[in-house]
Amino acid sequence: MLAEYKNVTINRKDKTVLKNISFSLEPGTFYYLVGRVGSGKSSLMKTMYADVPIVSGDEANVVGYNLLDIKEKEIPYLRRKIGIVFQDFQLLQGRSVFSNLEFVLRATGWHHKDDIERRIKEVLVEVGMSNKSYKMPHELSGGEQQRIVIARALLNKPELILADEPTGNLDPQTGFQILTLLHKLVETGHTVLMITHNLQLLEDFPGKVFRCVDKSLVAE
Repeated sequence: MLAEYKNVTINRKDKTVLKNISFSLEPGTFYYLVGRVGSGKSSLMKTMYADVPIVSGDEANVVGYNLLDIKEKEIPYLRRKIGIVFQDFQLLQGRSVFSNLEFVLRATGWHHKDDIERRIKEVLVEVGMSNKSYKMPHELSGGEQQRIVIARALLNKPELILADEPTGNLDPQTGFQILTLLHKLVETGHTVLMITHNLQLLEDFPGKVFRCVDKSLVAE
């Protein structure tokens, strides 16, 4: 299992948002995480990369790390094994596409120029943006920026990709293209867990569904 939670409780600001939840993620599978606003979806996802602490649980393992007693110094290593795709891109506006990706690689321990250039070229090809490395973020469309964010998430060859509303700021056609790309990643062995409010996507791109409802997590 890439991730496994057993009887986990999650609080935000001293309020319980999810209680005694259990689930697991298998390699090479696409998962949706759905539910109303405020139902705990993002809080759950943030616990998986140790951005939100877990209050209690019998088990909480993600890509080989025990989140119930993870040490501060271990968190960067956990996050290297997870690719994170944000709704609002979070690209460095003063840097080119290449420089954005280079910044992440150097921050995660890559030092050799040739290796860095080769890896950046690989991920840009993978997301269909091989001719955009010199562009600044503001010169790209929303869909193009999201492709770069996915490329950034792929840099360290993560086992698990967490996508928080990756199509939320995109028009339907562009969102469709991003989902097509994410599903292709599953075909190459990645596991994707994606938060969405767009239930049409569940019909267009079938996957396994978890729903946050009444402080519980239900597999549909």
